[in-house]
Amino acid sequence: MSPRWESNPNIRRGRTVVYSLHAHLVFTPKYRRGPFTDEILTRCEEIMRAVCADFETELMEFNGERDHVHLLVHYPPKVAISRLVGSLKGVSARRLRQEFPGHIRKYLWGDHFWSPSYFAASGGGAPLEIIKEYIENQKRPD
Repeated sequence: MSPRWESNPNIRRGRTVVYSLHAHLVFTPKYRRGPFTDEILTRCEEIMRAVCADFETELMEFNGERDHVHLLVHYPPKVAISRLVGSLKGVSARRLRQEFPGHIRKYLWGDHFWSPSYFAASGGGAPLEIIKEYIENQKRPD
């Protein structure tokens, strides 16, 4: 078999598409308050893995600090990142508030857990300059 057809877990196949889409996401709690403990981060990861599974998306990496979380997700082209983010933030906020009410209330008040904004960056594959050079060097017909 040709080397270019070797199995690669980062390349997925659908009925009409071959893809490798990754996004680095960062969420911060409202007011950048620091409600996260190791226990809460562990539970947050479990919740977010379940949400990703519902979207046929893989949470490849998760970690955080006291005042933010980082996610690396591998997602299919049919998933809109904004919808995925909305579900990740909505479900995790609801469940964490239910499961850790006393602790969360010390840091956050009102109906909000996450800041309404988030960071998203595409990741994986070759750096943009390499892709740009590859496209520039295509042999255009005369």
